[in-house]
Order: sequence, then structure tokens, then C-alpha cells
Amino acid sequence: MIKLPLKITIGEKYKPAMKIYTQKEADEYFEACVQHCMKFGEIREEAEKIERSNLGYFAGYYDSATRMRVEKLFRCRHPIFGSIAEKGKPTAEEAFKMGEKFAEK
Repeated sequence: MIKLPLKITIGEKYKPAMKIYTQKEADEYFEACVQHCMKFGEIREEAEKIERSNLGYFAGYYDSATRMRVEKLFRCRHPIFGSIAEKGKPTAEEAFKMGEKFAEK
């Protein structure tokens, strides 16, 4: 069983997930992420939502193939742009406009 240290950076927590290629490994790593999140008082259901959102967001910084693989293995999607399989990769203009929209809030 994978155990993540209590003190861990976002990069240290999510970079390993970007290198996972099998469902078994993804399930094990996702469980470790959920358990880590629950140590901060989250109930399981909320911890799973948080971790899927974080994994989807983090994968957005990688190439499209990595993002697609991560979204499939971890059953997640980018919290702003949605699923790359459904919506494709956002253009630079779309990303900029979305950033402006969030900045206005």
C-alpha cells in the first residue's frame, strides 16, 4: 500500500500520477491520494472529488496524450476545461478567455 507523507508539495503528490500507465497502479495511487486528503478531515466522498479535480487540473499542464491517459485512468477531468476526450484541447485564446472570466469573479 502506498502511503504519502503528511507534508508533501503538489508536485510531489501529483507528478507520479502523470507517469502511471495501468489501471491497477492508478487505483492504488488514487487510494493513497484519497487517504492523504482524508487526514485533513475530509470525508471519503469529498476527498475523492478533491483528488479527481486536482489530478485533472495537474494533468492540464502536460501534453494531450498524458492528459487523456490520466483522465481515463483516474476517471477525472480538468475542472475548468472539462474532459479532453469530450472537448479537445483548449486553444490559447480559449484558455486566455477562461482566465479572464475567473479573474473577474
